[in-house]
Amino acid sequence: MKVVVCIKQVPDTKGGVKFNPDGTLDRAAMMTIMNPDDKAGLEAALRLKDQYGAEVTVLTMGLPKAEDVLREAIAMGADKGVLVTDRVLGGADTWATSQTLAGALRNMEYDLIITGRQAIDGDTAQVGPQISEHLNIPVISYAQKLKIDGDYVIVERQYDDRYHVLKAKMPCLITALAELNEPRYMTPGGIFDACKAEITVWGRADLKDVEDSNLGLKGSPTQIAKASDKVRKGAGEKVNLDPAESVDYIVNKLKEKHVI
Repeated sequence: MKVVVCIKQVPDTKGGVKFNPDGTLDRAAMMTIMNPDDKAGLEAALRLKDQYGAEVTVLTMGLPKAEDVLREAIAMGADKGVLVTDRVLGGADTWATSQTLAGALRNMEYDLIITGRQAIDGDTAQVGPQISEHLNIPVISYAQKLKIDGDYVIVERQYDDRYHVLKAKMPCLITALAELNEPRYMTPGGIFDACKAEITVWGRADLKDVEDSNLGLKGSPTQIAKASDKVRKGAGEKVNLDPAESVDYIVNKLKEKHVI
């Protein structure tokens, strides 16, 4: 079994975010982590490796420093890492990102593709299903549990206050919830192996069956109108009243706002 896990290096929002003049994230200037949903997807793949001997390849698109997240995945137990990086791919929205990843995946062998449900820097939950559409394979999203049954994958798909049980023949794509599992830690031996591992690096020329018009900022139908790292609040209203007057004042304000 061959499993490809699409992972993303995302900003660590605890350290704040920074934007480029065009409204896109300045990823090069921010601290980064592996996207949580993607890490759960990676753990699911590693459990398939433990159980069935599956070969696990991690794939990411990003800046050259995104190699770090691939090495983290290898330190956790993944076998191979592929980085897709090229200036022409910068500023991609979900459409252009999914086109890029699908172009890379067409060069790879896979029975199962696993992505995270969504990335914490976009929260769209679109890239995984879009990849499946480009590759013309089935997709099951919002996976909270999965197992393999021969040539099929069986998934518990989270849905409101219940779940669906869905079965799809491989090859197919699964989008994983962070609740799917508890990801393992990197091991000392894994870290040593990750430092020595050779990361495959692909550029625009390595993408298969993708038009230039569907890549990067120019190929992104979604445009950012405005971006800000902080929401500025007004100065507010200051009053100096005694306790009894303060109560009446607050109650009246709440009534004006239809809170009470």
